[in-house]
Order: sequence, then structure tokens, then C-alpha cells
Amino acid sequence: MSRYLCSFMIGLCLLARVTPARAVPAFAMQTGQPCAACHVGAFGPQLKAYGRDFKMNGYLASDSSRYRLPIAISGWMSLTRTDKNQPAPAAPHFATNDNIALDQVSLYYAGRITRNVGAFIQVTYDGVADQLQSDNTDIRYANGDGELFDQDMVWGIDANNSPTVTDVWNSVPAWGFPYNGSALAPGPAASTLVDGALGQHVAGLGSYIDWNDLVYLETDLYRGLGYDVLNATGQVPITGTDRVEGEVPYGRIALEQQLGRSDFELGGYGLHAAIDPGGGFAGGRLDHYTDLAADANYQFIVNPRSVTSDMLSAHATYIHESGSLDASADLLGLDPDHDVEEFRADASYSIGATWTPTIQYFQVRGNTDPVAWGTPNGSPNSSGYIAELAYVPWGKPDSPFSWGNLRLAVQYIGYLQFNGTGVRASDNNDVYFSIWGAAHF
Repeated sequence: MSRYLCSFMIGLCLLARVTPARAVPAFAMQTGQPCAACHVGAFGPQLKAYGRDFKMNGYLASDSSRYRLPIAISGWMSLTRTDKNQPAPAAPHFATNDNIALDQVSLYYAGRITRNVGAFIQVTYDGVADQLQSDNTDIRYANGDGELFDQDMVWGIDANNSPTVTDVWNSVPAWGFPYNGSALAPGPAASTLVDGALGQHVAGLGSYIDWNDLVYLETDLYRGLGYDVLNATGQVPITGTDRVEGEVPYGRIALEQQLGRSDFELGGYGLHAAIDPGGGFAGGRLDHYTDLAADANYQFIVNPRSVTSDMLSAHATYIHESGSLDASADLLGLDPDHDVEEFRADASYSIGATWTPTIQYFQVRGNTDPVAWGTPNGSPNSSGYIAELAYVPWGKPDSPFSWGNLRLAVQYIGYLQFNGTGVRASDNNDVYFSIWGAAHF
């Protein structure tokens, strides 16, 4: 074990000179603000009010200085240990336990393109899968000078490649806690389509409005990408896998309110998709999924005049997915009546934008189907908690440099139930040490 720890610490020192993924210093360079101005805990992706406005207004805010292209690099590496050795490695070239990994290295264009157009475009090398691939893409035309019923309105048009990636709140799947995690630890068998399954496998165009800092509405229409495009963008392997057919409508509504030092949000989101299992082997029949979700956010800032103020944040989401899997029933023998529920709730308290402990409870429930889930009793039901402590030394006004940032974190996942059983569920518990950094050129 000492050899693993030594290698891990050497890697931490090397990465301290580079950096990570969802907090992008190119934005800080463009705005002239430290990371703590936009992000809770001085590191993304969890947004404060200023960060939400910056994204909603198209990544356009600037301090009017002239800069180079907003290009940034990021990456993180980690050590994963589960309570019990796994039956087989989670990926080639890894062991059944005590794995050190270079999880990701990403390159970004992150900022203004023209006067009214900005973008967040990410290309990622996945070190676990050993694959270069397209990642989150969000290109916006935004107009912040609109009015409706004599009240201010922001409106925009958005092109993106993943439902929920456009969102500014941290309760939706694309940006929710945990903000990074192990790809080498076991996880629940069931999840919903809106919980990331369509990410980078679709492309869509949408529009949004935010009226009077009170009501937010968004609609997007996606289409599945063809096998040739998916192969070219690194979403492998493709041939013979499930394929999105036709259009995928997505909608979002949110009510938001700022009262003194508190920010509230209550909303919902959902989509409908038709999937061709196996990409043509079902004889033209399709599986149909409908995801409907509710979410809530709360933030309390102790001292609004300080960019490094202590801050309490809480998020919750509930997703219900129903489906009619007629094609998979014929092709694979699955139960055609599909039902999955996910619930997550977390709270964090950022101390001086430096130390941020977070706790989350999660739960997954689904219909019993041994063929669909591959579990011993046919149930995918899982529940548990995640506890994390993150430390961010920089990203604040008194930091020694503005070109980069760093996040050190230790995360523990504890299972109360795992894939239908509570017996020895704790064998799948894991501890995850990570170092995550980001820098701009």
C-alpha cells in the first residue's frame, strides 16, 4: 500500500502545476473576478448568484480588458479504495482495489465569442476508459436588455449536447453533487435517462427566458447523434448499442426568489425519449421513456459584502421515470412496464471559501426485473450517504496568482442497501481521495 500512496502523492505534486474540469479560470480571467465570486467554496461547479447570472447571460460579462482566447485546461487524479476487493477490475489495466487513476484531463473554450455569443466547450481525455471524447458543450446567444410587463427579462438561444447542462442550479444531474467521483467503484444498477444517459449522445437547440429574477422557462429539442458522429466524437463503442430515435423534447421551469441573504429556487424538469435497443435489432419497435422531476435549492450567505463569506447551500431533486419497453421485452425478455425513482438531497457549509464539508442522502428504487438489472433478486434498490470534505487554498482575492486553482477532497460513500439487498451492502462502500485543478493559458 505504501507504493500506491507514494505514487499518488507524486501525482498530486505534478497536477498542482496543471488543473481540472468544471471550474474554469478562463472565466475568472475574462471577468477579472476570483473563482470565489462565482463559486461556492471558490471552486466549481456549485454557483453563487453572480455565477448563475454570468451563465444565464451567455458567459459574456467582462472587465473590458483585452485578453487572449479564453482557453483553459483542467484535470484530476484520484485514489479509490472499497471496503472489499471487487470480483473483477472495473476497467482494463486496473486492480480489484486500491486504484490510482488519472481520471480526466480536459481542454476548454470558455467565454465570450462575439458581443452576444459565448460558450462553454469541453473536450476530455478519460483516463479510466483511455479515450479522448467530446464533453459538455453549451453555446449561447443571450440578450439581457429585454422587458416583459415592464420588468427586466433575460432571453437567449442555446445549442448544447446534454439535457440539464444548460442549468444554473446545482440540483439537476449535470451539475449536482458529487461534483466528481470514482469510475472504479461499484454503483447502483438503475438510473434514469435524464441522469446523464443522453449526455454527448444527442444534440439540441433551445430557448430560455428569465423574467424579473422570478420565473425561469426553458425548452429544448434534441436529436440522437448517428453512429458515425458518435464514433468520431469518442463515444465508444457504438455499433450495436442503443440508439436515440426521433426528437427528444426537454423542458424546465423554475421559480426563484432572493430574500435578504437567502436565495430560493423551486422547480421541475423533464423529457421524453424513444430508444431503439441494439440499434435496429428490435425490428422497428421502440422503447419509450418519460422522465419527470422536481427540484429545490437554498443558499444563505453570512456576509454578502465579502466574496469569501461563509455560505450554507442545500439542494434536492426527485426524478420519476416511467417507460413502456415493448422493444426490449421482445428482444431481451425485459418487463415492458418500466419504473425507476431517484432521490438525492445534500447540504454543505463553505467556511471562508476554503473548507467545504458536504453530506448527501441518496436513494434509487425500481421495478423488480432480473433481466434488466442483473441483480440476484432482480431489484435495483439502493440507498446510502456521501460525506465529503473539500479544501481549496486559492481562487480568492488574496491568492498569490489568478491563472489557476486547486481542490483537494476526500469523499466517503456508505451504502445502507445495494442493488436490492442490505446484506453486506457495506462491502461496496468506498473512500475516494482526489486532487482537481484548473488553469488558463
